[in-house]
Amino acid sequence: MQAIVLVGGEGTRLRPLTYGTPKPMVPIVNTPFLARTMERLYEAGIRDVILAAGYMPQAIVDYFGDGSRLGMNITYVIEETPLGTAGAIKNVEQHIRGSFFVLNGDVLTSLDLGAMSEYHRSKGGIGTLHLIPVEDPSAFGCVVHDSYGLVSAFVEKPPREEAPTNEINAGTYLLEPEILAMIPAGRMVSIERATFPEIIASGKHLYAYTTDDYWIDVGRPEQYLAAHRDILVGTMPLKLEPGLTGAGCEALRGHPGVVPPVHAADDVVVDATATIGPNVVLGRGCSLGARAVVRESVLWDRVSVGAGARIEEAIIASGATIGPEAKVGKGSVIGHDVTIAAGQVLEAGSRVGPAPR
Repeated sequence: MQAIVLVGGEGTRLRPLTYGTPKPMVPIVNTPFLARTMERLYEAGIRDVILAAGYMPQAIVDYFGDGSRLGMNITYVIEETPLGTAGAIKNVEQHIRGSFFVLNGDVLTSLDLGAMSEYHRSKGGIGTLHLIPVEDPSAFGCVVHDSYGLVSAFVEKPPREEAPTNEINAGTYLLEPEILAMIPAGRMVSIERATFPEIIASGKHLYAYTTDDYWIDVGRPEQYLAAHRDILVGTMPLKLEPGLTGAGCEALRGHPGVVPPVHAADDVVVDATATIGPNVVLGRGCSLGARAVVRESVLWDRVSVGAGARIEEAIIASGATIGPEAKVGKGSVIGHDVTIAAGQVLEAGSRVGPAPR
């Protein structure tokens, strides 16, 4: 079994974070998101992975190499221009040898890929789509199927009151290689809007695999923060015990201002009068000054927080400096190496970042 991971997007919704870091390398609890995906693939017994990349691919190549460090084989196929989901799959056709998974590079999920593979084999169709039930499907693509799982229609972002189902396309597919013949080469094609409907129209069978696994698209700041909160409290299983975790947690144990759950990497320095938590991730080399407050936030590596500064429900990229008595409002995103001046107040939802690299 092979897997294609679609990692070509520019991550526009996460800017300015993605000006300096490609979206697949944005950290989830101090580990690149793509590395979390590779862990899932390895646990499912998949060793052969194709990365369909496009934006800032060298950072991905430098981190993963040929995959041997992970006990895997990684093939890189770089898109010169964006090709869409189906176009990206067609672009790697020469490397496909049999049935293959396709994973959307934005999705964090607890889906059991092995169980999905067994289901796919039992159905015998050209493809199986993972679906998740949601309360409001209006922001997603709904997938209509019968009691046997046979897909009959796709409805893109219907009004909530008109949605034919609350089951949405969750961005993980298991496909047979014959599907490649149905995708035109060398141009942008959406598998959700074009290829899948064409498959149904041709009389071939697609099946729905609906589960209640954890699932979230981490492509927006609020969802990125929500994913961290869910991991820290244990809603999303990621082999972390709730509480104080990470290589730097010993430095925080017994600290009067720490409110778990908190995850800290190496070399974290926290003043005895600072307040951290709940639901905070501190990257390697972060420092918090006297009376600093950090709540419900993710700080990447080497973030310096000055005395009396306050950060709440924010994302701070590597190398940033938050000056003394500065205030970072809820939902704010601070880019790489940015300095927030002493006493500066950022309104809720602010985005401050350097020019694209």
